Amino acid sequence: MPHLVDVHVGKKIRQRRWMIGMTQQQLADAVGIKFQQIQKYETGMNRVSASRLWDIASTLDVGIDYFFEGLDRSEPTESIDPLANKEAMELIRAYYAIPETQRRRLFDLARVLSDAA
Repeated sequence: MPHLVDVHVGKKIRQRRWMIGMTQQQLADAVGIKFQQIQKYETGMNRVSASRLWDIASTLDVGIDYFFEGLDRSEPTESIDPLANKEAMELIRAYYAIPETQRRRLFDLARVLSDAA
């Protein structure tokens, strides 16, 4: 059974990869492994070594600490992560594809709608 930390790190790899529009194959090619290994990392079935995590972080343009954000040091547990939802990830990617001035207007509209709810 995968360790909860390995599962968390794997989810963070998948989220970041997906956010920047990178495929498993592209990430695998960039770090010099097969895409099946990326799949195993993303599910937590295989642990990511420190050096491999360093390469993945560099490729995904994040710091190592990114992969551990949201973990409780005292007791790693599965937390409710809004970014684990594919629909939320698609919405975020679409949001950042909008030009900045329009994106600010959309943000203001969303804020008004949420206040009215």
